[in-house]
Amino acid sequence: MNRNVYLYILVMAGVTYLIRLLPLTLIKKEIKNVYIKSFLYYVPYVTLSVMTFPAILHATASLWSGAAALAVAAALAYRGKSLFQVSLAGCGAVLVLELLMV
Repeated sequence: MNRNVYLYILVMAGVTYLIRLLPLTLIKKEIKNVYIKSFLYYVPYVTLSVMTFPAILHATASLWSGAAALAVAAALAYRGKSLFQVSLAGCGAVLVLELLMV
């Protein structure tokens, strides 16, 4: 069993290294295509959103309170409120809905 774990870690490290190394070795020129540049510009934001969205919904005791917190936080963020205000309102929405659902 222990040998398999080390083999898995070695394969995972190799794949991770290749994913990071291949673009550096294959793309030597500056990327001038506007569509590819815009795609690469938004990749970090999309990746962060994909990782964060399920965590927001499942971090609370109820899916509904997580969805309500997401809606409240998104609405306040869209209106340009500060990060502190957005997080406080999201936590408040979860608190109120969790108290109402009990």
